[in-house]
Amino acid sequence: MTLSFADVHVGYGRSVVLHGVSLSVPADGVAAVLGHNGAGKSTLLRAAMGLLRPRRGTVSLDGEDITRLAPHQRVARGMAYVPQGQQSFPHLTAAENLQLVADGRRDGKVATAEALDLFPALKDLLTRRAGLLSGGQRQQLAIARALITRPRLLLLDEPTEGIQPSVVAEIERTILAVAGRGGMSVLLVEQHVGFALEAAQRYHVLEAGRVTSSGDGGAGAESAVRQALTV
Repeated sequence: MTLSFADVHVGYGRSVVLHGVSLSVPADGVAAVLGHNGAGKSTLLRAAMGLLRPRRGTVSLDGEDITRLAPHQRVARGMAYVPQGQQSFPHLTAAENLQLVADGRRDGKVATAEALDLFPALKDLLTRRAGLLSGGQRQQLAIARALITRPRLLLLDEPTEGIQPSVVAEIERTILAVAGRGGMSVLLVEQHVGFALEAAQRYHVLEAGRVTSSGDGGAGAESAVRQALTV
């Protein structure tokens, strides 16, 4: 599934955050968006998911203009979004958080089991309230919950932010595994340059709401990206 932004302008109130952004996510591939805090990365994901409507420009999914579609319509087309901040329903158990998504899905039980296989540490935490989990455990839960929908396009906002290194490694391995098995595209906002470029086929650097650098992913791009981020 391909996602494309063409000359997209997005803002809050009178403030414009994204200024004519054009970029794309390759089919069955990963596009990484990098940039400093305040560059507009989260705003980009919110616009992709339909939580913010562009003032100008077009958002397309597999060639279809989805600029005016509501978030639930985008979910129905195969999109899933994991916001920044390890979000969960804190008073529900981990199992109940997963069940909320699995209910109503014909393959809910199978999809839940597959998601838990990707994050085996969660299997021993299913009866614990999500609010009592560590930040890393809540992030794993949030990603697992999104994967139960079997998305064709997954939007991830800073999945490793503020998480202990041992769990970061597990989350990174899972994202690489999911992205590498085909059938799903990923738009990844990430501060860890090395991991982002390892995962991505394409990268885009945002600065003050504008794409200032783009190129092919891979370890060989790290020097260019770090230089772009220091400008």
